[in-house]
Amino acid sequence: MSSLQKKIQSLAKTYSAEFINIRHHLHAHPELSYQEFETSRFIQNKLTEFGIPFTVMAETGVVGLIKGKNPEKKVIALRADMDALPITEQNDVPYKSTNEGVMHACGHDVHTTCLLGAAKILQELKDEWEGTVKLIFQPGEERNPGGASILIKEGVLENPKPQAIFGLHVHPQLEIGKLSFRGGQVMASADEIYITIKGKGGHAAAPHLTVDTILVASQLIVSLQQIISRNRNPLSPSVLSICSIQGGHTTNVIPSEVKLMGTFRALDEEWRFKAHDLIRKLATELVHSMGAEIDLHIDVGYPTVYNNEQLNNIARSLAEQYMGTEKVETTEVRMGAEDFGYYTRHIPGCFYRLGVMNEAKGITSGVHTPTFNIDESAIETGMGMMALLGSSTTF
Repeated sequence: MSSLQKKIQSLAKTYSAEFINIRHHLHAHPELSYQEFETSRFIQNKLTEFGIPFTVMAETGVVGLIKGKNPEKKVIALRADMDALPITEQNDVPYKSTNEGVMHACGHDVHTTCLLGAAKILQELKDEWEGTVKLIFQPGEERNPGGASILIKEGVLENPKPQAIFGLHVHPQLEIGKLSFRGGQVMASADEIYITIKGKGGHAAAPHLTVDTILVASQLIVSLQQIISRNRNPLSPSVLSICSIQGGHTTNVIPSEVKLMGTFRALDEEWRFKAHDLIRKLATELVHSMGAEIDLHIDVGYPTVYNNEQLNNIARSLAEQYMGTEKVETTEVRMGAEDFGYYTRHIPGCFYRLGVMNEAKGITSGVHTPTFNIDESAIETGMGMMALLGSSTTF
């Protein structure tokens, strides 16, 4: 381990208690996507305290710059998302959400904390590393069109343009004290499907005088699965799930309208858009054949997350030096989605995982659940690794 790595490790340990408290504050004051005004102000105040200049983008996004020696030599971006979810927290902890119905159930409070911690370390050691680090505190990861896409349109990847970008995400199935990496496609695209089926409603005892929209919807839900099973390459993972069906309000009335909502995930961008065409064709023709009308909208969401192979290998090697080889694992391919994929379409990126699980303490709940929490010793690991990636000269 180099002298700089040792200093980063030492500072991460020294500052860990401070940043656990910061995480408590963020966790207790969650804000929904594109509404992160207090969170943004908190981040701005912290960067000011650390002596780091910043600009505000996309209303609530905060972009800071730390210049080391020879700031023109390289530019590395470090990204953290900061929005929460519309979930009511069930954890009984002193830092439980004070915003009813809103919770940091996906760990974005942890991500923001780790990036703030890395920022403090990098600023303190700026005379010992070369290049520039761009800090991206991003709004709206949980909701289309994705805060990353908005920041990119506003020029977050310019002036200065990063050569690479890194982001971390908590992993509740990975043990505390570990990190995981994977090159290539690592997360799926995500598109939202909205379908309204319309027909003449009427008495349930006289279905021949109606268009049974419930039956049409049922046939459609089953038939849509054939698009996945019979059209995609079996070696390319893909998921289509209809997650909501709304229609009718009593036992003896066939409704005139049924609404469906769902999600489509894919790891192959070409197949992704071919599938959109197949969904539209099958849904329209089936619904019409049964005498109903259809409104269908596919809200194109996040692209796949692609980790640059070379960048991933370098980052993994650095993690092994920093943590020990036995503490670094390979991330599984996931059908979850992340708007980090927008960044990786423009510049080389690496999205890696931070272990937060501690079975002995009962900390095992998954993300997007009301009992999600972390073993907070992960914050020391997370902030140290981000600082290491920002200061490295190997990219």
